[in-house]
Amino acid sequence: MEVIGIEDFLKLDIRLAKIVDAQRVEGSEKLLKLKVSLGGEERVVVAGIAKHYKPDELIGKKILLLANLKPRKILGIESQGMVLALSDGERLSLIVPDREMEEGTRVS
Repeated sequence: MEVIGIEDFLKLDIRLAKIVDAQRVEGSEKLLKLKVSLGGEERVVVAGIAKHYKPDELIGKKILLLANLKPRKILGIESQGMVLALSDGERLSLIVPDREMEEGTRVS
């Protein structure tokens, strides 16, 4: 594991996002297209979580999103961030807050 300084961590803009829509990505078994709310802003994010979550069980769920990742086209869809999750190689778990917090709240 590479050790980083606090100045590197402070470059990351990790925010609480609420999933407002979720759909399977055509042509992929692993990808979901998520529309997320960051409070006053909505974004589209492509996430490789389809083998672990069904789209309808995600709507309304609050997750952590790396919000300042450079946008990237995935199967023709521009992904504007990265969903943060835990994985042990077989199982995957989204990282969710244990208390009610507003969308857009930044991890600090």
